[in-house]
Amino acid sequence: MEIKEIMQIFEDTAFIRTGGSPEEYRAAQYLQKKCAEFGCHANLEAFPVDMADMEEATLIVDGKAVTCKGYLNAGSAEVEAPFYYLRNTDPYSLSLCQGKIVLVDGYMGYWKYQDILENGAVGFITYDGDANYTDFDIDQRELRSFVSKGNKLPGVNINAKDAIALVKSDPKTAKICLKQREYQGESHNVVLDLPGDVEQYIVLTAHYDSTSLSQGAYDNMSGSIGILAAACHFANHPHRYGLRFIWCGSEERGLLGSKAYCAAHEAELGNVVLNINLDMIGCIMGQFIACCSAEEALVHYITYLSAQLGFGMHAYQDVYSSDSTPFADKGVPSLSFARSAPDNTATIHNSYDTMAVMKGEQMAADIDFIIAFTSQMANAACCPVKRTIPDNVKEKLDIYLARKRSEK
Repeated sequence: MEIKEIMQIFEDTAFIRTGGSPEEYRAAQYLQKKCAEFGCHANLEAFPVDMADMEEATLIVDGKAVTCKGYLNAGSAEVEAPFYYLRNTDPYSLSLCQGKIVLVDGYMGYWKYQDILENGAVGFITYDGDANYTDFDIDQRELRSFVSKGNKLPGVNINAKDAIALVKSDPKTAKICLKQREYQGESHNVVLDLPGDVEQYIVLTAHYDSTSLSQGAYDNMSGSIGILAAACHFANHPHRYGLRFIWCGSEERGLLGSKAYCAAHEAELGNVVLNINLDMIGCIMGQFIACCSAEEALVHYITYLSAQLGFGMHAYQDVYSSDSTPFADKGVPSLSFARSAPDNTATIHNSYDTMAVMKGEQMAADIDFIIAFTSQMANAACCPVKRTIPDNVKEKLDIYLARKRSEK
């Protein structure tokens, strides 16, 4: 794929495409069309996702309105209670959540939510953005169903600068009002098959959705372009193993697309020898990484191959927060390739993730390496990666997927 075409795709997809939205569906159709341009037909596989239309979301603190966005799928409710900032998560600090609206740092993950719920919180406030940025952007967040398990507290998200101002003012009471219509919608995976000479196959994945503020050029139209380029290459080059390309929907909402694919195709996963996932490549700055949820030998192989090809990178064994994880959890050796930029040169999940942080030449170089690695695997007499997930990786999967609590 030529650099000009790569950059044109970034331009064509420079719009917000949250999971389950009409814009995400528009992007899915665009990817399907791009596959057709090199003579291949990709299918759209729909899967259900929780959706909500927010009708009202307000936060009043000590009688003053604070700009906010209500958590989608957190129900409709009105609650007024004492304000409490949860600075620490030790038992004593958590015990003070009783009967309060609780401000917390960071994302509302599974264990944090269960902790404040168990300790009697009646509502919650999160914040994002950066105190050093001039904008007052607020991300649209949701209370994921696997987090709430049906026990919904009303919550809102605010900007970091407003959170600092709140805590500085030592507020006494807060009031949250949410009114929303919740329903089940659809997201889509885009799936392209290139059969090989054997029944076993390699799956390449990348998500194409974005968060609510982001055009998602870096995270992750870059990865989507990467597997599109790989599909175009292998459509015209022989490969012993079959190749399946999956552009995953709703990754930003909790890896929903890859989870839905693995659930719908579980009977077929026994024939998958490897998953290669791309999530954020081609950025101007940063180092290239390979995070392997597989045997340590794969780490060494990638390290040797990169040295052989003169492509600088760092490979290691771990669990990556992307669409490789559901495959690894189903026993498929998996890895994620990414170009990891420092936060002060390219950030994600905000309005600064645009094609301005991307470089066509770097995209092309990253894609060339990914194709070279995939070709080695796809044309192997026998895929050398053991189809086992090491115990240390299984434990990390349990922690990442909230089946086990980290001791840290």
